[in-house]
Amino acid sequence: MKRIYLDHSATTPVDEEVLQKMLPYFTGKFGNANSMHGFGQEGAYAVDESRRKIASLIGAKPNEIYFTSGGTEADNWAIKGMALKMREKGNHVITSSIEHAAIMSSCAQIAKEYGFEITYLPVDGNGLVRPEDLRAAITDKTVLVSIMLANNEIGTIQPIKELAEIAHEKGIYFHTDAVQAVGSIPVSVTDLGVDLMSFSAHKFYGPKGVGVLYIHGGVKPTKLMTGGHQERTMRGGTTNVPGVVGMAAALEKAVNNLDENYVYIKKLRDKFVERVINEIPYAIYNGDKEKRLPQNANFAFEFIEGESILMSLDLAGIACSSGSACSSGSLEPSHVLLATGLPIEKAHGSIRFSFGRDNTEEEVDYVVDKLKEIVCKLRAMSPLFCEIKGETKNV
Repeated sequence: MKRIYLDHSATTPVDEEVLQKMLPYFTGKFGNANSMHGFGQEGAYAVDESRRKIASLIGAKPNEIYFTSGGTEADNWAIKGMALKMREKGNHVITSSIEHAAIMSSCAQIAKEYGFEITYLPVDGNGLVRPEDLRAAITDKTVLVSIMLANNEIGTIQPIKELAEIAHEKGIYFHTDAVQAVGSIPVSVTDLGVDLMSFSAHKFYGPKGVGVLYIHGGVKPTKLMTGGHQERTMRGGTTNVPGVVGMAAALEKAVNNLDENYVYIKKLRDKFVERVINEIPYAIYNGDKEKRLPQNANFAFEFIEGESILMSLDLAGIACSSGSACSSGSLEPSHVLLATGLPIEKAHGSIRFSFGRDNTEEEVDYVVDKLKEIVCKLRAMSPLFCEIKGETKNV
């Protein structure tokens, strides 16, 4: 059976060149990077080189790069670490209503356990935060603003530079979750003007289980992971040397080929979107049409359930998602789509397709053809659709 992977926003395969650069650090160069002997120093040198490389690729300094187990840990550290560090100054955190679960859960935890007040900024119909809403939400108790750079479900890219400037006018720290953005679009912490930024290797053809929290010099969040003296005493735990090496190699390749990959992937996405809009009735294209990641296409198909579409596509060998992979076990409709104003019954029919550099135009055509068949079949069994069509459904 033909197998097509259109879930690159959930994870990407490890690039073969990246894997080859990682392999020596599983075997011959396996030493603990914090050991003083030669085996350990081989690992320490590789980590230092990777730290310098990653820093240069995002416009940061090496001592501003802190390795984590992934985007979720980085997000948790940013929210909890900064909130606890600043709680003598204030107890108010601002985020958006369409953040990843790692941000939402962290905010909920500091509200419950430490009495923080959380403001969830609304978004417009395209999923964009309005700068004026942020400005109006700031109080003299606000200590942190966290707005994601690009949404994981609908791909909308936020005006982070403008939002960060508004926060900084009031002396407030700004964090962005850039997990979906890094490796897909140009990202520079200098250009964005953020104080903290999270990202993860497995979104740009690197290994799972390794990420980064960028912390601007002078910013000192409370430690989240205590233990040894790793990461300049800021994050305990044995350094994942193969993962760090792989992350640096993957990011370097992604940035070096960014323009070429952007154009190619966007071309595939645009062809897919055009065919779906023209050939499948009652299909709603979610998110901003222009200010979005090149790989993302999120559609709501009216009158049918997204989970049914997802399972039918999987049986046809096509992998996609009904939303964030971190929330795929939930039967609740997407909080992101509801925040954009999409009615709950339409949000239930949403599917996220996310393209990668190894997909082809032939695969796009195959997926659209199969999708048309599946949607038609499921709607034929839908009482709601039959009612719209003026037909009587025999039960």
